[in-house]
Amino acid sequence: MASFPAGADRELLTSSSGRVKAARKLARRNSRAEVRLFLAEGSKALTEALELPGCVVEVFATLDATAANDTLRDRVVAADLPWQEATDDAVASLAGAQSPQGIVAVCRFVDRPVEAVLGGDVVVLCADVRDPGNAGTIIRTADAVGAGAVVLAGNSVDPYNDKTVRATVGSLFHVPIATGLDPFEAVATVQAAGYRVLAADGSGEVDLFTGADLTGKIAWLFGNEAWGLPEELAAVADHRVAIPIYGRAESLNLSTAAAVCLYASATGRRTLGA
Repeated sequence: MASFPAGADRELLTSSSGRVKAARKLARRNSRAEVRLFLAEGSKALTEALELPGCVVEVFATLDATAANDTLRDRVVAADLPWQEATDDAVASLAGAQSPQGIVAVCRFVDRPVEAVLGGDVVVLCADVRDPGNAGTIIRTADAVGAGAVVLAGNSVDPYNDKTVRATVGSLFHVPIATGLDPFEAVATVQAAGYRVLAADGSGEVDLFTGADLTGKIAWLFGNEAWGLPEELAAVADHRVAIPIYGRAESLNLSTAAAVCLYASATGRRTLGA
């Protein structure tokens, strides 16, 4: 295990250091897109990112975080990556959370072209999903049920938004991601690849629990939090599937609805051996 000099003797990066200032620019979407780099906060995100060869570029950490994560630091150093100690203020300036965890990694984008990510029996299409928490939770749920990919189409939130990254709780580094497609193009692409597209729609003609065929290759299509799926987009799906509402609630939150649909299909497959 590496040994370090006393904290007072270490030369720490500050908020005005060049490397910190360069990393701080990644808080802006256009800056991220230009260099295809993003920030991932916390030891959990860093641990998962290290599982993807070439994903992690560098790490910034406070003295306390370094002391608490010496094994993780050794992994970073063993991979010949810089573990850069910085002041609490410097690391906090890179973190989007109100309670910074003391570790921020600069990572390379993980998205790939849609043709390269399609695989498995279930994929997820998000059309104009703009809330970072919902998008991150859907990615996390897709990971939990073993979905093959998540496609963020149309005007969906940037998956590298700090809130989205945190909401995935590391799943961003597990599930293949595609971005940048028009929603109609995304639907056509997965249909051409042999997937039946099931649009989650409160007014759908098929009941999720009593009438939906959840076997074979399925692509779940989810719409915007506020207005759902446009009529013309829902019309190109193979079926519209409704989650029954047994109480008085008007509808379900998007990420909750996605979890219900994804787990219904995952459970059905395991029950039927599909």
